[in-house]
Amino acid sequence: MPGVPPTRFVYLGPEGTFAEQALRTLPGAQRGERTPVATIPEALDAVRGSDADAAMVPVESSVGGAVGVTLDELAEGDPLIITREVVLPISFTLAVRPGVDLQAVAAVAAHPQASTQCRRWLREHVPTATVVEALSNAAAAQAVADGRYDAALCTPASASRHRLVALAEQIADRPDAVTRFVLVGRPAAPLPATGDDVTSLAIYQAQDRPGGLLAVLNELASRGINLTRIESRPSGEGLGRYVFFIDCAGHVDQPRLGEALQGLRRGVFDVRFLGSYPRYRQPGAEPPRVFLPAGTSDADFADAAAWLDRVRAGRQY
Repeated sequence: MPGVPPTRFVYLGPEGTFAEQALRTLPGAQRGERTPVATIPEALDAVRGSDADAAMVPVESSVGGAVGVTLDELAEGDPLIITREVVLPISFTLAVRPGVDLQAVAAVAAHPQASTQCRRWLREHVPTATVVEALSNAAAAQAVADGRYDAALCTPASASRHRLVALAEQIADRPDAVTRFVLVGRPAAPLPATGDDVTSLAIYQAQDRPGGLLAVLNELASRGINLTRIESRPSGEGLGRYVFFIDCAGHVDQPRLGEALQGLRRGVFDVRFLGSYPRYRQPGAEPPRVFLPAGTSDADFADAAAWLDRVRAGRQY
């Protein structure tokens, strides 16, 4: 419900994951109940089933790209909406049990996003090691502490929590790597626009046709709406059938974005609204400057709507 902040949070666990770090950046989560779960579907199902008010899950990495399971879960099942986003700088620690040296590392546990972001480092420093997929970075650390693998790519907090030793720190093939997390809740009216917002959509083509994606983009571009991300995922309905995931600048309450959504809905598209929420900015960072073509500002749309109202009322002045 609008105005009722969440108090029960779940996140991709166990404790010590980047998802937990992202959740802890939100003041409400610092005061609320935080519960780790093993998988992203489990986190989102907890919200759908009212066992939690909101879930913090990863949605994309600047190196590894989209987190497919998050997108798939948002596109299917009972609707959920994104209410916040958090962007974290990401680097990893190679953690081992005390007494294990680098030459003894034959198996490294890592979440797929972690191994993707450290692929070059692993190839250069442990070229013969096998990388074993883990559900999370913290789960990788737990597996090493339990003696199942020699090393883990994890957060410093996870290494410390499991009494592991860091053989290497600040590991990242790209030093500027970040991961974007989203806080997801049950459907409710979006919070008021802040002037620097993101709207997320999942768009399905009702039928395959030439220029389908172009039609989607035209609805946005013709109204001066800046597209910030687009991904496609298989719909599960057969080869060649996809869902388009779109993030665009703006809020659903803005007339120009509202018109674009109506245009998509009128077309041969099924649109799932995934939320309008504040864009994440580092403290002190300036909002991005976006060039708007003539006639596509919020003021232009408001003026055009007022003019049409006068025409309909017989007052053309």
